[in-house]
Amino acid sequence: MTNSRLINSQNNTRLFRRLALLTVVVVYVLILIGGIVRSTGSGMGCPDWPKCFGSWVPPTEASQLPPNYQEIFGSKLKGEIEFNVFKTWTEYLNRLFGVFTGFLIFGTLIASIPFIKKDRPIFYMSLMAFLLVGFQGWLGSKVVSSELAPILVTLHMLLAIVIVFVLLYVMARSYVEQISVEEIKSKGSINTWLKWTIGLSIVQIVLGTQVREAMDLVMKDLGEAGRAQWIDGLGIRFYIHRSYSLLILGLHLGLIYQLNKNIVTKGVVYNLMLALLAMVVVEIGTGMLLAYWNVPAFAQPIHLTLATLAVGLQFVILLLLNTEEVFKQTRLGVIENRNT
Repeated sequence: MTNSRLINSQNNTRLFRRLALLTVVVVYVLILIGGIVRSTGSGMGCPDWPKCFGSWVPPTEASQLPPNYQEIFGSKLKGEIEFNVFKTWTEYLNRLFGVFTGFLIFGTLIASIPFIKKDRPIFYMSLMAFLLVGFQGWLGSKVVSSELAPILVTLHMLLAIVIVFVLLYVMARSYVEQISVEEIKSKGSINTWLKWTIGLSIVQIVLGTQVREAMDLVMKDLGEAGRAQWIDGLGIRFYIHRSYSLLILGLHLGLIYQLNKNIVTKGVVYNLMLALLAMVVVEIGTGMLLAYWNVPAFAQPIHLTLATLAVGLQFVILLLLNTEEVFKQTRLGVIENRNT
């Protein structure tokens, strides 16, 4: 490989890494914003999709809408629509940020094109992320048209996690030549424990979305004046979700134990595992805040975002533990390129 080709390859790789990292960060910010939309009850702030109250830029006051706007938009969604400028613009900004995220993922796809020759999985997985975001946009329209049907809200959340996993994979794969993982004697038990932790953590997120849906019904029945009774009205799903968090904490403590038992030197995996445990503890803390302090709105999006961050970090640790196996083809390609 000539010096100019090598420099171009390095520049392309550097651009892709930065763009992929930025995209992952933005996706998590979008999840946080989505949590804010849910916690403020702004999910139906825009009753139609892709426009908002029939316009690409929503109104700032009800006088800018037709006198019969409730009939117009309520008939589409089988319900009455009340204009609320805060909720409308909260949902609208969420949509704008979603579009921005889509452009970033498209940029990641474009930046992955040079990898077709040297590491095709990066390109194909970037393409998958782009297609999944398009599907996510369509699913978002169905969430609106169904008036936040619980099953669609849950699918919307799960698809966001899948998109995060795909982006984390391509980002980790592009960094493979810079990854240096500490020596671990036996990875088998850690891998098994970690896979169970990821799977059960996703189940916990699904349970959390179900609790959130139950919360919407309770809020509708009791109103803001009955905030102190919201938790009591959630029923058995809340108590399952709360008790399940102890299992999740136990799994992470078990991971730390397994790692300490098998690790030879402490490095990046060990440090990330400690960060993961701290994240889970804080997440449980926000859950306690929601349960015992009358569901403060600011804690709800933080609780959800921490859950998705924890699952993403679990996935990154799994990739790092299996760098040689998962990215073997890439390592061979890097060695060949260096020898060319």
